[in-house]
Amino acid sequence: MIDINLIRENPELVKENIKKKFQDEKLVLVDEVQSMDTEYRAAKTRGDNLRGERNKISKQIGLYMRDKNIEAAEQAKQFVKDMDEELESLEVKEAKLAEEIKNRMMVIPNIIDSSVPIGKDDSENVEIQKYGEPFVPSFEIPYHTDILEKLAGIDIDSAGRTSGNGFYYLQGDIARLHSSILSYARDFMINRGFTYFIPPFMIHSSVVTGVMSFAEMQNMMYKIEGEDLYLIGTSEHSMIGRFMGQILKEEDLPYALTSYSPCFRKEVGAHGIEERGLYRVHQFEKQEMVVVCKPEESKDWYDKLWQNSVDFFRSLDIPVRTLECCSGDLADLKVKSCDVEAWSPRQKKYFEVGSCSNLGDAQARRLGIRIKGEKGNYFAHTLNNTVVAPPRMLIAFVENNLNEDGSLNIPEPLRPYMGGQEKIVPPTKKKSF
Repeated sequence: MIDINLIRENPELVKENIKKKFQDEKLVLVDEVQSMDTEYRAAKTRGDNLRGERNKISKQIGLYMRDKNIEAAEQAKQFVKDMDEELESLEVKEAKLAEEIKNRMMVIPNIIDSSVPIGKDDSENVEIQKYGEPFVPSFEIPYHTDILEKLAGIDIDSAGRTSGNGFYYLQGDIARLHSSILSYARDFMINRGFTYFIPPFMIHSSVVTGVMSFAEMQNMMYKIEGEDLYLIGTSEHSMIGRFMGQILKEEDLPYALTSYSPCFRKEVGAHGIEERGLYRVHQFEKQEMVVVCKPEESKDWYDKLWQNSVDFFRSLDIPVRTLECCSGDLADLKVKSCDVEAWSPRQKKYFEVGSCSNLGDAQARRLGIRIKGEKGNYFAHTLNNTVVAPPRMLIAFVENNLNEDGSLNIPEPLRPYMGGQEKIVPPTKKKSF
């Protein structure tokens, strides 16, 4: 949510930003907010004046009563009564206007950074840099679920019976590999100075609407029936919500946090052959980075966060690239964002494995996260980034570590978490459970 002073003082800037995001249908909201805000402030000013006048008259009534000037006292009481009726009406009007303004402000997109490329959708995102040398082996690489099935590491059919499409069982060495990747990611971030958290996996609606746009919420979040609770789509939600309504001390900043959680997503609209298997699922686990900092520090933290993801994947010898998200591909709360994509030798292209975002003060405004400064309180900046989401990362892992005989190499950093194991090999006899 942007500062309403931007609409008061520079509405054309807000409109131009809406146009850059190709959301022209929202231009009318700026005019509506301007009109309602003028009406709201007029009502508030009138109400404040009435309260001041009422206080004066109320004191005068006491003097009239002391002097036994009953007629003047009764007239003054009538004035106060009339004022009370008008004030009641004004307060109703103020509350209604405030709600209408807030509803519109919640869907007006955040002001994007000047460095963001202008484009309509993700097809116009811009490659920044590649890390590592992409390669394609001489042998054919099967689809990732076929690889995992030959390693007796996945069971999608059973998950379909218990839970439906978009779910899976991981088992054996592949399940252990999945956990090893998360454990390594946890320690990787701790070694970079981040504090490790396991947060709540359910949050109130007030947190949901504070951390994301309504459209994102509708497409992602699962609601717990009969309760004001939602399953988190990422631990960023509950981690940022942790600071809701707080006034933070400048000397305690920045907060650099890394959090583990399961994630639950409806994935409304997800389809396509590359979304089979583990690419788009309703349940997965993830290691996340979250930073709460002073505004002047957020640009530097943004670069640190995406670099952490690049370094993590390169430590496992997986080629990656960074991709700058264009204006039309940015969610409404984001100031700037880039994707980290891993190389797929099977597809001979890169695919998304993580996303880094600077949200400026948008989440802080919605959630009331302020910093106490020498010259007064001001809103914090928040950032988030994926360290690793193993189900999707497993696709990159198995494709980049597959041998022609169907075995998987285990990179050295993961071996301590795998009991020293250097390879995962197909079983000689398939187990039945």
